[in-house]
Amino acid sequence: MSQPLTHPLHTIQKERAIIFILAALQFLHILDFVIMMPLGPVFMQSFKIDAAAFGLLVSSYSISAGVFGLIGALFLDSFDRKLSLLVLFFGFSFGTFLCAFANNYLFFLVARIIAGGFGGMIGATVLSIIGDIIPVFRRGTATGVVMGSFSVASVVGVPFGLELADRFGWHFPFLSLGIAGFLILPFAYKLLPSIRYHLDSDVKVKQSQIKSLVEVIQKKEHFPPFIFMVFLMFGGFTVIPFLSPFLVSNVGLSIKQIPYIYFFGGLATFFTSRYIGKLADRYGKFHIYQIVTLIAILPVIAVVTLTKTSVPIVLIVTTFFMIFVSGRMVPAFAMVTSAVEPRNRGSFMSVNSAIQQIASGAASYVAGLIVVQNSDQIFENYEIVGMISVFSLLFSIYLAKKIKIAS
Repeated sequence: MSQPLTHPLHTIQKERAIIFILAALQFLHILDFVIMMPLGPVFMQSFKIDAAAFGLLVSSYSISAGVFGLIGALFLDSFDRKLSLLVLFFGFSFGTFLCAFANNYLFFLVARIIAGGFGGMIGATVLSIIGDIIPVFRRGTATGVVMGSFSVASVVGVPFGLELADRFGWHFPFLSLGIAGFLILPFAYKLLPSIRYHLDSDVKVKQSQIKSLVEVIQKKEHFPPFIFMVFLMFGGFTVIPFLSPFLVSNVGLSIKQIPYIYFFGGLATFFTSRYIGKLADRYGKFHIYQIVTLIAILPVIAVVTLTKTSVPIVLIVTTFFMIFVSGRMVPAFAMVTSAVEPRNRGSFMSVNSAIQQIASGAASYVAGLIVVQNSDQIFENYEIVGMISVFSLLFSIYLAKKIKIAS
């Protein structure tokens, strides 16, 4: 049950302003995560680190987000959602701001852990706010606008951030994100209404949160979707973190050409993800997931075996890679969301989100242990990472078939 904006002052314009603020907060925290991977070659050169150390940098954010997200699920529902979001975003902006002033690897690693710890809970809080205050007949549109932040971050944010890094150094994108985060907080405070409906309507939430989480974790029907989420993440995040460094060192792209990868890939997924979602609704989630995942194997193999080649060919391969590797997520999340009874959905999604974050971080770290650079700075064993990805993709289809839709 939602708490729509029914007060006379809560007009459609007010609602749109709230959605815009939520989308802006989501955009900044997603961009902070995705900007790390294309900057991989810069970090490895600046900090004089190997692939394993870079893998730890990427995974530290995700693992921190997963761990603190699970802890946050125990108490976030005990506060006004507006207050929760503002505190989380302040902590995230502070962590990102620290990244800008990191002068060594350890400082930067700690700053990423702080940013991830707060940032990992922002997405769930934003979606909870939409569910609480946006009427059900406009909720899909609102969710689509906010979730579109990922594509916007890839198409606009990453190229712009890399341009800033190229002109002023890698510190500057994080400095800009941190400042933008602090600047948007007063607007969020002014535009977001107090959201206490979940406190006023269900006084038992505080007492039952831990019990509900334990019940969700122990239920056997939830094991397949949880394990499925692990392999879903390993299917992509073993390859994705080292894509940019590999393209620079092995394929011959310059750092200035990397933004094109994210621009065309993000632009394509902006349209294809919606179409895949429609197909999943029409022909069945598992059926479409199976098809998209099997197709995704081809660009994965193509990416990890690339050699010196022309930029247009690279762009075609990487764009197809992003379309199908990210396209799996649409039917996948639809299946996972349907695998739990409504009364346990909040706790289930909290656990699932934590598993997703930790698994993606683990995949990045494992890949960093496998991929090495030789004396000529060429990456080796990337094809082994690709084999792990392909196995995970295939095994995820088997696991997806085990997911039962809750009645």
